[in-house]
Amino acid sequence: MILRVQSPQQTIVRSLETYYEQFLMVLPRIALGILVVLAGVLMAQLLTNIYKRRIQKQATDPLMARFLAQAIKIILVIIAIMVALQVAGLNGIATGLLTAVGGGAIILGFAFQDIGKNFLAGIILAFNRPFNINDTIKIDAIFGKVKALSFRYSHIKTFDGRDIFIPNSDVLTKPVANYTADGFYRVDFLVGIGYEDDIEAAKKVIQGILDGNKEIVHDEAHENFVIEDELATSTVNLKVFFWVDTVDYRHASLVLRGQVIREVKQALEKGGYNLPADIKELKIYGTQDAIPVKLLSGNSPG
Repeated sequence: MILRVQSPQQTIVRSLETYYEQFLMVLPRIALGILVVLAGVLMAQLLTNIYKRRIQKQATDPLMARFLAQAIKIILVIIAIMVALQVAGLNGIATGLLTAVGGGAIILGFAFQDIGKNFLAGIILAFNRPFNINDTIKIDAIFGKVKALSFRYSHIKTFDGRDIFIPNSDVLTKPVANYTADGFYRVDFLVGIGYEDDIEAAKKVIQGILDGNKEIVHDEAHENFVIEDELATSTVNLKVFFWVDTVDYRHASLVLRGQVIREVKQALEKGGYNLPADIKELKIYGTQDAIPVKLLSGNSPG
């Protein structure tokens, strides 16, 4: 019996021929798997577009609707890839891929902790958050309107026109002040009158302005009032409190506040009340030269 020993070159050629034949056998199934992936991606995009057109526009919670649209698309694409691997006869690869994804998620979780935290925080905020779209909120020193929520960031539009993207982990762990949660916000300001003025009469003048302004909220739950706040150096300071509707926070808290301040000033001046400036006291000690002071009467010649 004669044994023929193949050379290394013949072994390599024979192996390549075998792999090539096997590749030709599975090629139709691989092509079918690719078609399944393409069809799945197109189907995911189609269903997401239908969801956006018909459901997202009518949703009472735009942030949740947008988040679910993103989640639906990702889930459908993943399902399409797994089905394609099954169709291509790559069951072992599909199982290994799931295992690798699980192990990779753990490794990447340690390597990219911030990304992982923001992603998980985004999922939590999608279902339980302290704000809605167009709410005016403040996180640390960032103050503005909520425009969008993604898997990693919350989009805030500040009143000076800046677009700020806050990591979701910060939104979840830091205090969030929502100025428009119930639609009402209390505004206040100080006005100083002279010590010789009638405090109660001045308060009635200001209260009349508050009661007559139709843009200020007037109901039993939200009281508008004026109180004595401080005996300052040269004035008796009155503090004015009134409630505004925060559908348009910028107008309610800034523009309307300015209008009320102007009306109060004009009404007090018309009523003969003094609005004195702060008194400055100058002390001259014996070791210093005196400061010459000259008093001019209003009728004295130039």
